[in-house]
Amino acid sequence: MVYPIFSGSPMIQLYNVSKSYQKENSALKDISVQIGKGEFVYVTGASGAGKTTFLRLLYSAERATRGQILIDGQNISRISRLKIPYLRRKIGVVFQDYKLLNSRTVYENVAFALEAQGKKRYEVSKKVYKALKEVGLEHRLQRTPLELSGGEQQRIAIARALVVDPLILLADEPSGNLDQEVALEIMELFRQANARGTTVLLATHDHSLYHRFPRRVLTLEQGRLVKDHQPETL
Repeated sequence: MVYPIFSGSPMIQLYNVSKSYQKENSALKDISVQIGKGEFVYVTGASGAGKTTFLRLLYSAERATRGQILIDGQNISRISRLKIPYLRRKIGVVFQDYKLLNSRTVYENVAFALEAQGKKRYEVSKKVYKALKEVGLEHRLQRTPLELSGGEQQRIAIARALVVDPLILLADEPSGNLDQEVALEIMELFRQANARGTTVLLATHDHSLYHRFPRRVLTLEQGRLVKDHQPETL
């Protein structure tokens, strides 16, 4: 039995959520959890535990097989495909493999999310520069991703996620391909976003991160939520 430590106004709510890809292959099993507005939560577990599936359900990259998911009070288990882009305006996503467009400049990669929302050019320019300045890469505007280091590419991906001022920031193993020093720099960017009020969920298998930067931890094991706790500091 998992005893939740959530308190406060909910931003994310899951009720008896399961996800199956085949009859005998359940990626998530009967998950119920609430995450408050402005919380910073780690999602951890071994490879194959269901971390990525958990995040993908939250931004409607996949649908739950069973159960209900509410984001900022909206039941996303019932929304139509046409409304998913509007849901995603509330959510920034940072992927382990960055998912940058290598044929586009840094500016164009970050601006893309705003242009998709129909923002005016002057507003796009202002927000992109601000987002890049926050991650320390405003001087790389006209570079392409392939001209940057792995750490710089990840910071661009974070700027792209934050430029839309999301209510929720989801990150899937954001430091998995980075050395320890760069990983700590990336973690500081997430902490700053959280300090501004963004709800952050960070999937990781790196125990040192959530001991060094202690926050609430959800532990998955074979698709089940087996622990909801606050770790001790190192």
